[in-house]
Amino acid sequence: MIAPEQNARIDDERPIPPQVPRGSLRLQLHRGYDFDAATATVPYLHALGVSHLFASPILAARPGSAHGYDVIDHDRINPELGGEDGLRRLVAALRRHGMGLIVDIVPNHMAIDNGNRRWRDMLEWGRRSPSADFFDIDWDSTDAALRGRVLLPFLGEPYGEALDAGALRLHLDAADGRLHVAYYEHRFPIAAEQYPLLLEAAGMPVLAARFRLRGSRPRDALRRAFDDGRAALTAAAGDPGVAKLLQAYDAVTDAGRSRLHELLERQHYRLAWWRSAADQINWRRFFDILELPALRMQDVPVFEAAHATIFRLYAEGLIDGLRIDHVDGLADPRRYCRRLRLRLQQLQAQRPPGAAPGPAYVVVEKILAPRERLARDWLVDGTSGYTFMNEVGALLHDPAGEAALTQLWRTIGGDRGFDEEERRARRYIALELFPAEFNACAHALHTIARSQPHWRDWPLAAVRRVLAELLAHFPVYRTYVDDRGRSAADAAIMREVTAAAMRSCRPGEQALVTLVDRWLGGERPSQAGPAKQRRMRLRAVARFQQLTSRVAAKAVEDTAFYRHGRLLSRNEVGADPAQFSMSAGDFHRAARLRGQRYPRAMLTTATHDHKRGEDVRARLSVLSECPQRWAEAVERWSQRHAPLRQPYRDGVAPDDIDQYMLYQMMVGCWPLTLQPHDADGLAAFAERLWQWQRKAIREAKRHGNWIDPDTQYEAHCERWLRSVLDVRRDGEFPRMVEDFLATIAPAGAAKGLAQTLLRMTVPGVPDLYQGADFWDLSMVDPDNRRAVDFAARDAALAQAGVTSGTAQLERWQDGAIKQRLIARVLGYRARHPALFERGSYRPLRVRGPLSSRMIAFARSLDGQAIVVVVPRFTLGLLDEHRGLRPDAAALAGSELVLPRPLAQRRWRPVLDDGPAVPTAHGCIALNAALCPWPLALLTTDGREA
Repeated sequence: MIAPEQNARIDDERPIPPQVPRGSLRLQLHRGYDFDAATATVPYLHALGVSHLFASPILAARPGSAHGYDVIDHDRINPELGGEDGLRRLVAALRRHGMGLIVDIVPNHMAIDNGNRRWRDMLEWGRRSPSADFFDIDWDSTDAALRGRVLLPFLGEPYGEALDAGALRLHLDAADGRLHVAYYEHRFPIAAEQYPLLLEAAGMPVLAARFRLRGSRPRDALRRAFDDGRAALTAAAGDPGVAKLLQAYDAVTDAGRSRLHELLERQHYRLAWWRSAADQINWRRFFDILELPALRMQDVPVFEAAHATIFRLYAEGLIDGLRIDHVDGLADPRRYCRRLRLRLQQLQAQRPPGAAPGPAYVVVEKILAPRERLARDWLVDGTSGYTFMNEVGALLHDPAGEAALTQLWRTIGGDRGFDEEERRARRYIALELFPAEFNACAHALHTIARSQPHWRDWPLAAVRRVLAELLAHFPVYRTYVDDRGRSAADAAIMREVTAAAMRSCRPGEQALVTLVDRWLGGERPSQAGPAKQRRMRLRAVARFQQLTSRVAAKAVEDTAFYRHGRLLSRNEVGADPAQFSMSAGDFHRAARLRGQRYPRAMLTTATHDHKRGEDVRARLSVLSECPQRWAEAVERWSQRHAPLRQPYRDGVAPDDIDQYMLYQMMVGCWPLTLQPHDADGLAAFAERLWQWQRKAIREAKRHGNWIDPDTQYEAHCERWLRSVLDVRRDGEFPRMVEDFLATIAPAGAAKGLAQTLLRMTVPGVPDLYQGADFWDLSMVDPDNRRAVDFAARDAALAQAGVTSGTAQLERWQDGAIKQRLIARVLGYRARHPALFERGSYRPLRVRGPLSSRMIAFARSLDGQAIVVVVPRFTLGLLDEHRGLRPDAAALAGSELVLPRPLAQRRWRPVLDDGPAVPTAHGCIALNAALCPWPLALLTTDGREA
């Protein structure tokens, strides 16, 4: 049951949170914005209409973590957030307002830190440690130097140089009696079995005997002996013998350096230069991040240990839902999700009366390819929203502008389309960024080849070439093959992949493509023969599937997205830039399918991982409606800034691609309050843009990368950027940008409102990212994780009660109109939850001149219904003298056609308390529906007009 600390008990006198979230808001928690800060925000979130707070990870993370994904201890709530007491205070505040809590969890990896006891224990005890199988380590590496050892590539220089420089030093932590080798902030623990040897050599036999680690003893006895010895060593920390021991291994002398090297060679790890990691690492990590080793979550003991605190919090009623981070990194996502659901169901009966009734709300962070569907047998409520973010973004792009923007891009970036750019990036990433993981997968496949006489002549080099082709053509993040073999969906994907690989591989290796496809699940692993053969197949399948997901993420999102820049509003997480737009019909079909399969899926248009804020993308999408005007502006600006570009190697810096992408970011992110004469404001904006561009240059890997940055090219780009926004050098260019923005920014804001209304009314659970209740003109992280001024938002929401929507539409730049829209719709959802949970979805037709520029639908349940009408293309739709209010002349002659069951109803607006909307002959004129808003949410209670 729940501890009654600090009035944080949950009882049945408080409102019970809804079982299904009506709307969530994501908060990024960290030391500077902790549980108590979030608690202070709860009244505002409640007033806005949010039913669930959605928190970033809450378990103990590395000190100073800005995001919480670097967990170091699954058994504690993060003390920097306020610990469990702080969490209970937050939950108590949520419960007082009838709200729930969704928490992000990180099952794929932990973080390496001196405070990570599991990692330390594994290094201390090697394969004898209970944590040896907690982390996904290849203890049987094909590299003899790593067999039974873990590569630790954390040295800033080659090992020998670090040793010679005296950067590696043996230390004793007197507080807990542990010996370690220190390297700057790193502590590499000495193996437990080495203590008696070291102490005896130092002339301390009595102390050495306290450890009593020799011989085969039960694990618990060995640990007790080690703990007893550490206690004695702590007490003897001031003994001259300890000082003698440390001095004997001091690398300032040749003898000490030799002894230290010999000691390090006897450890359960091998220290190495960080540059050796890509080729030699023998443990799985989160993408290419060395500080985040992956976990063997497929093993039940690991699963239970990693989730123990989360399960306890759920059973005690403190949390109500989970978002699973990076589910595709797991060995078997399906089995993981099913196991998680089962455990939550088992704990449901323990939840106290004041907690939300079950089942728990569970969504997974997963990117789905255009034709990919999340399998229903995972037993989750859906994905965390990237799919919808792609759909609504594509919907707002005008297909009529695609050809002109493609031609503009070809004159700037060459003839390569995104598909080709992606394939090139996939090959590069697999072989250059993940060579160790690629080689491990190739070796696993080659082991299968060597196991049978009919296959043994295929050399490893051929297996590597075939594997590279399969990865290059892979259209999704991964497949989900297990011992049962492939699903129909996975089989279709692999047919596509192998057909493409057949065309691109060497003719003589086409037969090997067929074989590798067979080994990777074309033939059920369970039917592969003896147990050893089955294990080999499953090992190869696991390595392949975890490799494809990491290659996809780094090649697509973190490489190709920064190389191909036709229109950056389509370069977003979950999107396919090759798909420029989506028809209204396709959007409707996707919405209906989600309503049938995953009506509780999370819907989002902004996240902590987005490349550009939701309103940046909406503004940039307007360029698809005026591609010629945009091309002319780019040409003028390029000519104006040509003298500022520096000759560099075979071209100039910035090159055409980087300059063009920067112009897009400049236009897309330009703050609505930034004046062209504000030197300080422009300098601050230039700094934000530079932080984005430096990241973009390194992610693109055309001019250096994160490992080997081209700092000279970057310096030229930075000088260029700061110069073009320096009003003392050129006061005209900022005015040129402002003039261009005057033609597209209102249209972009109207699109921002459109995607906001769609997110809150189509099937699914709308999620709002922190700060996006005002205009979200953020860039990629860390820009999108900046502090949010909730006090200003609270004041604006209070003011909305005495300010009309018409007035806010005309003063739209402050963002209060977006907040008003969100509050109105969430309030309506709270009054009619069943309509949005179970209501039908029916596309509606718009007739007249605006038929192709609008999208409309109805949702209904048991006599209650709503009608939603939003513009897809907004340029020319607004009254240029009245902010975001539509131009009556532009709306003239267009009408919404209502089906017979809805045509006789009386309709009234939800967004403002206006009069009923007139209907005539089963239609509603857009002039009546879209007044004063550029979009409409109409409701009926079933009564006839």
